[in-house]
Amino acid sequence: MSDTVLVLNSGSSSIKFGLFDVSVADPALLCKGLLDEHEAKPRLVVKSAAGEDLFEKQKEASDADGGDLFADVLAFVDARFGDHRLRAIGHRIVHGGPDYAGPVELTDDLYTKLEALTPLAPLHQPRCLEPVRTISAMRPDLTQIACFDTAFHHDLAPLSRRFAIPRRYEERGVRRYGFHGLSFEHVAGRLAEIAPEVAAKRNVIAHLGNGASLCALRDGRSIDTTMGLTPLDGLVMGTRCGAIDPGVLLYLQQHERMSVEAVQHLLYHESGLLGVSGLSSDMRTLLASREVAAREAVDLFTFRAAQQIAVMANSLGGLDGLVFTGGIGEHASEIRAGIGERLAWLGVRIDAVANDAARERISDGDSAVEVFVIPTNEELTIARHCAAVLRPMASSSN
Repeated sequence: MSDTVLVLNSGSSSIKFGLFDVSVADPALLCKGLLDEHEAKPRLVVKSAAGEDLFEKQKEASDADGGDLFADVLAFVDARFGDHRLRAIGHRIVHGGPDYAGPVELTDDLYTKLEALTPLAPLHQPRCLEPVRTISAMRPDLTQIACFDTAFHHDLAPLSRRFAIPRRYEERGVRRYGFHGLSFEHVAGRLAEIAPEVAAKRNVIAHLGNGASLCALRDGRSIDTTMGLTPLDGLVMGTRCGAIDPGVLLYLQQHERMSVEAVQHLLYHESGLLGVSGLSSDMRTLLASREVAAREAVDLFTFRAAQQIAVMANSLGGLDGLVFTGGIGEHASEIRAGIGERLAWLGVRIDAVANDAARERISDGDSAVEVFVIPTNEELTIARHCAAVLRPMASSSN
């Protein structure tokens, strides 16, 4: 009987999931799906590893809740893969705070500690933790494993992680943590496979999507990143502002008389591409629009991304490789080209034909920087971490 792990990757309005066979050397995808609560009628879609439709179910909004939807996922897994043994549920947890540098089995005590980190990721942490509690009630004996987006950056040097505020706050955990670590880990691993001579040097990975951040890597290890204490800092994002003068926040509270809650909502939900364009947070919509404000939002996105890539290059002392990943990074050739043009002074040259075709390597022969497009796979990274956690458990039970 093969052992499987069900991976849940929770976003703000949907959950991507994948079922992996972890009995083999490297976890093998058996099926994947989406649990979408964003639509008027929440929907569950399951596909095979090859993308063929396996199962779909839609519920009336008034009849659906998280428990119902997760029960449907587990019921499908039991029915379709009953000859496999479900060993664990693996979760992407956005914030692990200062204590967690790797995957760990979830307990009630750990859940409480992670819940206490919600103020550091108010948009994400509750969404990541909600399935843990729901599944625990359904399957109390089923192992659940937390894999942290912050873990990849855990060993940032003090210069990269420290804010210029009194040290007593740093001692309380106020520091730069960084996020998108599961994505950066996967892409760094793929880069080492396809271009080991580049991976061993100075690279920047640009995870560009509704959430966006950069990671500076030397020999595959994170040495700097654009997100900080929270996933709000750094690049322009779909609805998040990215880096902003702290004085703006004081102004909004003192002179616009906005409450802390109102400012938080503004920065997380009304800013970024949506705020600048006044049209949409979706890059595809903005690229297709003829509205001036839409173009201005796109230009600000590429300007700030190029600006921060230069900052990461400064942390590295140069730049040998640039990798695009994430929904925008993988699929928006115009964005890749725009960022590349702004970095021409750094020696970045993107081949237009290769870029339009989204080939794996898109730099031209004259580029001083190797440029790649590498799809991310957070679910596979989580499955690998879960397999590593389960192996000692299996040995101890034998």
